[in-house]
Amino acid sequence: MNFIAVLVISSGFFSCNSAKYHHYNQDKDKDLKYLLEPLVYAEVTARRGHTVVLPCVMRFKPPHYRVKWTKIEPPSQGVENIVLITNGHADKQYGSVGPRASLLHAHNLDVSLRLTDLELEDDGSYRCELINGIEDESVIITLRIEGVVFPYQSHHGRYRFTFFDAKEACAEQDATLATYKQLYRAWTEGLDWCNAGWLSDGTVSYPVLQPRPACGGDLLSGIRSYGPRHKTRDHYDAFCFTSTTKGSVFFIPGPFNSAEAERACRRDGASLAKVGQIYSSWKFQQLDHCDGGWLQDGSVRFPIINPREHCGGIAEPGVRSFGYLSKSLRLYGAYCYR
Repeated sequence: MNFIAVLVISSGFFSCNSAKYHHYNQDKDKDLKYLLEPLVYAEVTARRGHTVVLPCVMRFKPPHYRVKWTKIEPPSQGVENIVLITNGHADKQYGSVGPRASLLHAHNLDVSLRLTDLELEDDGSYRCELINGIEDESVIITLRIEGVVFPYQSHHGRYRFTFFDAKEACAEQDATLATYKQLYRAWTEGLDWCNAGWLSDGTVSYPVLQPRPACGGDLLSGIRSYGPRHKTRDHYDAFCFTSTTKGSVFFIPGPFNSAEAERACRRDGASLAKVGQIYSSWKFQQLDHCDGGWLQDGSVRFPIINPREHCGGIAEPGVRSFGYLSKSLRLYGAYCYR
C-alpha cells in the first residue's frame, strides 16, 4: 500500500473565549441588518442527553420573512440538512434532528434553536438564516458535544476495518466515528496513538505527541493524516467518540471467564459494559479500578484516573487494555453497565 502521511498542525478552532459569528450574504463586508451579532460565544458545549439552546435573535421583524435553521457541518450527503423553518406563525421540523428541535421564543424577536436529548451526531455547526424576499443573512453557531475519543481495533487484529466496518464497530460500542475536530481536541488533551484510524469524513489519521522512529519517524508532533482513503478497499483501525451515558459502569470481582462475567452482570440487573461506556464512566464519573475486567466485545480492560505503582505501569490516566483474550480464561472480573 503506497501513501504519504501528511503532518497537520492545527490551532484555529473555535473556543468559548475567542469566538466569531459569521454573516452570510452577497456583500461579505455588509453589516447584519436583521440579525443581532451575538455577544456571547460561537461555540456552545453540552453533553449527550442534555438540552441546549443555540442563540439567534432578530433586531426587528421584517413584514414577510422566514428563518431557517440548517446543520452545515459535518456536511450531509446530497441534500441540505434542514432542521427547522419558521415564518413567524408556524414552525416545521425536518430530518432526524427535527423531532427534538423547537424555537425558544424567549421574546418576540427570539428565534434561538432549542435541542433536547442531545445525541452524539448532533455535534457540528448550525446556521440560523433569515430570508426576507431576495435578502438573506445568517449567523453560524458551533455545538460541541463534550466527550472522549478512543482508538478501537478489530478483534481480528490491526487494520481490519473498512470505513463502513469502522462506523459499525463504533456504533456497537455506544459511540460514533470521531470527527477531525474531536481527534484534534483529544490530541491537545494528551491522546498519543501510533495506529491510523478512520474518521467520520472518510479520512485516516493518527495523533502523535511524542515523535519516535517506530511511529512515523521523528517528525513534529501533531495529527498525522493520510487524507481520504477508499472506503471499501482500504483497511485501518477506528477513532470512536462517545459522551455521557444515562447509566454507569461498576466492577464485580472474579475470577470469571467471559460467559461467567456476563452472567454475573445479569444477576445484578446489568449487562457487560461496552467499550464506549467504560470510557464514558472513566471520563465523566471518574471510574478508577486497578483490576482487569471483561467487556461485551470480548476485550479485557481497566480504567485508571490516578496512576500508581503496580497498576498498569503507565504514568498517565486512561483505560488500559489487555486486548482480546481467550474467552475461556478464568482470570478477570467483570465491568458491568446499568
